[in-house]
Amino acid sequence: MLNTRFGCLPTIIGSLPHKDAANACAQVTHYLRDIPAWPQLPKRSFLENMYAQYSEGFPGVVIKDNKIYVDRNQDLTKQLEQFYTDYMANDFSRYTLSPEYAAGFYTFLAMEKLNPRAVKGHVTGPVSWGLTITDETGKGIIYDETLGDVVPKFLRLKASWQEQALSKLNKNTIIFVDEPYMTAFGSIAMQLSREQVVSMLEETFTGIKGIKGVHCCGNTDWSILLQTSTNIIHFDAYKYADSLALYPTEVKKFLSRGGCIGWGIIPTDAESVNKETTASLKDRLESAMSPFTRKGIPFNQLIEQGLLLPACGLGPIGSEPAAERALQLLADLSATIRKKYL
Repeated sequence: MLNTRFGCLPTIIGSLPHKDAANACAQVTHYLRDIPAWPQLPKRSFLENMYAQYSEGFPGVVIKDNKIYVDRNQDLTKQLEQFYTDYMANDFSRYTLSPEYAAGFYTFLAMEKLNPRAVKGHVTGPVSWGLTITDETGKGIIYDETLGDVVPKFLRLKASWQEQALSKLNKNTIIFVDEPYMTAFGSIAMQLSREQVVSMLEETFTGIKGIKGVHCCGNTDWSILLQTSTNIIHFDAYKYADSLALYPTEVKKFLSRGGCIGWGIIPTDAESVNKETTASLKDRLESAMSPFTRKGIPFNQLIEQGLLLPACGLGPIGSEPAAERALQLLADLSATIRKKYL
């Protein structure tokens, strides 16, 4: 069994507001020595937003005027044949992240004197990616019979390539599959069944040999994500502390099989970051854990099988100083919790 007893060590979702990759990586590795994550830099380039960043190599994809879509008017036969050939051979060599799409990734890989317990990466999940990337008519490609089948398989190859690259830094890898659009499950905005969601996530997960996590930064039907083979569930414990606690049976089962809860306890807006302190966030975290303990989950288990993170990516926080304060609060909170309880 993969070891997910992180004891509330800190890490991040991925994005930062920095434009300079070296500066961003320096901040990450300063505050997150145990589990650093490569920084996604959406302010640096449109190519680094979480949907464009993983689009290279997808059949028919077009990026133009800061827009991304798939052109179904072109003949995709050869591209689709090549993709399925690669997929069947599990050949992910064509499904890379290029430096212009992920400057922080390459700067991170080149860093020296790191001695982490694990390294973290991330890929946009098939539900969110397939709903956001549309065809030329504006319809999400997830609803296209052909392209919808490609999406999770494509992201699986992307995750495999990234994991192999990160494993050169440390053999203990964590790859998060980011699914912000899961907040729309059950609404008219998402015409997908529970079974379809689980199937797509599992397809993507099969490309991850190490620890796999899933992130959703709002309210969702957590029983769906807890049903998958993920090792880590990350949720926004700052704004939606009670949302996961509505599923005590599923959470108990998840933890009993060695699962880990990622507590997104650091806010991601500058105003909240500036008003919070380590002490106030400690109180907030303990308060977020209390509904679970009332439902029979041992407090020590929540601490031992926990990670601390921001509620979501820090890219939209506005300024670099605000992001760096969030990282400092995160590191200080982790140290405080670990000193008190471990």
